[in-house]
Amino acid sequence: MRYEIVLTPEAVDDLKRLRATDRALVVRALETHLRNEPQKVSKSRTKRLRGLSKPQFRLRVGDVRVFYDVSDDAVEILAIVAKDGADEWLGKAGEVS
Repeated sequence: MRYEIVLTPEAVDDLKRLRATDRALVVRALETHLRNEPQKVSKSRTKRLRGLSKPQFRLRVGDVRVFYDVSDDAVEILAIVAKDGADEWLGKAGEVS
């Protein structure tokens, strides 16, 4: 099943702030890893976040972290954050389950 990838306005702004090379890597990773199996976790790339109801998952793309939720037919990209700002973003935007 192919999932629709939807970026929130904040995620669009985050993507625009990235360098062109990082932006291309993130877009390619979204297509590769989230289009068909967004809930498939791996040891290093995709992780289900425990203790949070939102965001549900984190995708690692180099030094960038993509936080997202999965619904029946869509993947909602909530934020695209540099690795060193990921904990701060989760502290502000993460919703505890």
